[in-house]
Amino acid sequence: MASHAWRDAYRGMSSDNIKGLILALSSSLFIGASFIVKKKGLIKAGASGTRAGVGGYSYLLEPLWWVGMITMIVGEIANFAAYAFAPAILVTPLGALSIIISAVLAYIILREKLHIFGILGCALCVVGSTTIVLHAPQERQIESVAEVWDLATEPAFVVYAILVLMSVFIIVFLYIPLYGQTHIMCYIGVCSLVGSLSVMSVKAVGIALKLTFSGMNQLLYPQTWVFTFIVLLCVITQMNYLNKALDTFNTAVVSPIYYTMFTSLTILASVIMFKDWSGQNPTQIVTELCGFVTILSGTFLLHKTKDMVDGPTTSGRLPKHITKEDDEDDRSQEGTPLRRQDLSI
Repeated sequence: MASHAWRDAYRGMSSDNIKGLILALSSSLFIGASFIVKKKGLIKAGASGTRAGVGGYSYLLEPLWWVGMITMIVGEIANFAAYAFAPAILVTPLGALSIIISAVLAYIILREKLHIFGILGCALCVVGSTTIVLHAPQERQIESVAEVWDLATEPAFVVYAILVLMSVFIIVFLYIPLYGQTHIMCYIGVCSLVGSLSVMSVKAVGIALKLTFSGMNQLLYPQTWVFTFIVLLCVITQMNYLNKALDTFNTAVVSPIYYTMFTSLTILASVIMFKDWSGQNPTQIVTELCGFVTILSGTFLLHKTKDMVDGPTTSGRLPKHITKEDDEDDRSQEGTPLRRQDLSI
């Protein structure tokens, strides 16, 4: 009896999950490599023109920088497509792998330092990602975007969405005017809360496009365009407040906090809306959570190692005597930022 239960619990990944996994891994590879290629392009452009850190735009004439930008766009498209095939609890945490790829390529190509604890952080991310992949829930079979709309309008997710919107309005209108320049959680909170809704909408649009390409046109449904509008609105909001966070606080502090909050809230939203855990036993759920915590540990260790290499910092906020231009110039010299992307969806 026990052997049958074990076999039922671990019956392998579905074909859709495998497709989503491949797309998510490809996305991390392209995005991680894009940081290095763009950095090489910036260095090359800065050698013959005005550096980006001091307001120059000579990099726009550098082909290598555009190769990096195209590589990042390809990675984002792959990440978008991954949500159409696999649950968010599988796709979203794998974004941490781009940090590993970026760190390793920076060590090999740019000759940047990689501390022994940075290597340990990479190993933790790999172990955590493998754990999640092996225990991730199967993708829910959906036949139309209307079915996704039904899931989004169920009471549980409506309550979650209302709480998110209320929290965002409270943070934006009450807390950011008072504490935005001193408390990093204000900007990151808005980005992460809105980001959880954007991923659910991205998944809905991705499913609509997947079904459309398979012969069932979903573009005729008004729900498809409602989800598209929500994606655009959420993405613009995320970009706005994430840029404010990066402009006010150090990247090494913003990145791990944003990754943690964004990924945690995205998993929570997916569990509520798509009921990812409904067909799993407690052992699988706890194992997935342990894998996620392992990835978080590796991510934080990588960023902490970056601080150790570049020198200790006493605060996440930019010192007042350092101008924005000086900080941008320093960042371009320090090395590749260990973060997935400016906007993670």
